[in-house]
Amino acid sequence: MTPAGPRDRAARPPGAADAVEGELLLRVLSTLLREDVCGLRTRTTAEDRPDGRWLRLGGPGEEALLLPVGEDGFQSEYAARLPLLRAEPAPLAEADGTVPAGRGGRELTSGEDVLAALARFAAPEDAAGFEAFAAEYDDALTSLRLQDATREETMARLTARHGPDPAAWRGQAASLAFDTLAARRGHPLYPTSAARTAWSAGQLLRFAPEFAPRFPLRWLAVPRTSLTLSAPAPGVAEGVPERGPAGVPALGSAGEPLTAFWPAPSDLGLTGLDRSHVALPVHPLTTAGPLQQALRTAGLAEDAVLAARPFLTAEPTLSTRTVALPAHPGVHLKLPLATSMLGLLNRRTIKPGTLVDGAAAQRLLAAVTDREPRFQGLVLHSDETRWAHTGHELIAVLVRRQPAGLDDCTVLPLAALPAAAPDGRLVADHLADRWTGGDPVALLDAALTLLLDWQATLFGYGIALESHQQNVSLVLDGSAGSPRVRLLFKDDDGLRINRHRLAAALGPGAPGPADFDDPRIVVDDDGPLLALFTTITVHLCAGSLAVALSGPGRAPLPRLLGLVRHRLAQAVARLGDSPGGPGAALRAAVLEADRLPVKAMVTAGTLLTKRRSGASDINKHYTTGPNYLLREH
Repeated sequence: MTPAGPRDRAARPPGAADAVEGELLLRVLSTLLREDVCGLRTRTTAEDRPDGRWLRLGGPGEEALLLPVGEDGFQSEYAARLPLLRAEPAPLAEADGTVPAGRGGRELTSGEDVLAALARFAAPEDAAGFEAFAAEYDDALTSLRLQDATREETMARLTARHGPDPAAWRGQAASLAFDTLAARRGHPLYPTSAARTAWSAGQLLRFAPEFAPRFPLRWLAVPRTSLTLSAPAPGVAEGVPERGPAGVPALGSAGEPLTAFWPAPSDLGLTGLDRSHVALPVHPLTTAGPLQQALRTAGLAEDAVLAARPFLTAEPTLSTRTVALPAHPGVHLKLPLATSMLGLLNRRTIKPGTLVDGAAAQRLLAAVTDREPRFQGLVLHSDETRWAHTGHELIAVLVRRQPAGLDDCTVLPLAALPAAAPDGRLVADHLADRWTGGDPVALLDAALTLLLDWQATLFGYGIALESHQQNVSLVLDGSAGSPRVRLLFKDDDGLRINRHRLAAALGPGAPGPADFDDPRIVVDDDGPLLALFTTITVHLCAGSLAVALSGPGRAPLPRLLGLVRHRLAQAVARLGDSPGGPGAALRAAVLEADRLPVKAMVTAGTLLTKRRSGASDINKHYTTGPNYLLREH
């Protein structure tokens, strides 16, 4: 469990740069506390000192680590209040029997020192995981320092492309600017989300969404006989199709290509291959490194041809591996990358089965929407039914097509609402000025009302989506003061389905285990759905936005959390109160439970192997935290 390759060590310049590490270390310590790493929650004792509360980790007669904490108010009782650990030797009692606090201690203020100190309290078999997380921390710090150094340049680039006011950014092309702002804010729960395993600083600048780059897209000609496609391959089986005005494959009698602009091998400078091969896009970082090994593994080293000529310009979306095409704003290409994000075990390749599952999930969601008239036209879905793969997770593509009619709309991921705009104000404030009379709470309320109603309705059908802040976009249009608020969903392959509820709702035609590649998707009870609903919809979409949009000079957190509870309670009430029904299940597990499941992403993603964590899915591994939605809170 070691980093995939060499990385740039994060420099530690003095002054403002130290604040970058301080903020990162504060988030890391809060996360390790929330996930109870090394027993920071359950093996510590509280000590109240003049400056506040500290948690002491360490037994009698041994050096202890002390973490300064304050009340969290969200998913944990406590959060770190200072970016440091204090190492103190075993205390010596005074003559009167009292033990002085803080004698002979030292403060650990770098991630390297903090993680090394904590590793001494970990099980020996977890040493490699701590080493890997230290490398991940360093990669994240490199990225964050680059973001800090390039903020003015990046904001100027966005302003030049789209204008100075995010409220005026329109259409799918402008949505990429919101992706850049959201990427710079980072993941609300994963503190080292800025890290990409084994990427250099130069690669970050060229390919990471935080820097709004554009780059030429590479293509690989693959034998038609080696491909599995969701739709007929570009061209027709009987021969080369007629050419369109731009020299790209026209629609053929055997069906539609993956997109109307899809290149034939000859468009890439590869002659004589149009009948026998299909062009697949490949991320430049994949062509530069692991592609040749992937071709050998797939048995394609002799027959596939990498084109020297690029075709189309690409721009990374918030997910990094999915790229948008400025020349075709309604189309995204999800491309596998041999890197990790949000944990060393969270590889950014594309397993062929996820393509099947995403398309099946989309069809299921469309069927539900058709049965629920109040969501028609308000809940939108990207088309993810077109894909191709060779059976290898590095040679595949998903073609995501966005709904039509969004050119005059503001389209942004929910993750961008609390992000800083080019002028330093929050994106939510800019949008509130345009749409809700300057009231960001009204804007949040409108988004939450639709989101929680839709997700609770899906739960009633026995469906829970892994639709976090990145995968749900807010779509705004209409008139100022009375906007039309819609939601756009994508990446639905990580859902969970209670087959009994779904069958009761849809009848004999309801999808079952045979319709999905991943056997974890279809389950027999509500447990996995409740955990997913709580950790994704409630925590990541609703609760984290409430936290991020509250604070001094803004709405107080209790008010916004109360808003989340109120809108969720309304949505649950629509499901009814029948014993054993979905409304009763959600009410008991979310609105009235003393504790809620909380994602343990660092633990499952990097610190522990799957054998050690027991996680069958590292994105669905949980600890627990206090229920911040209880009325008394």
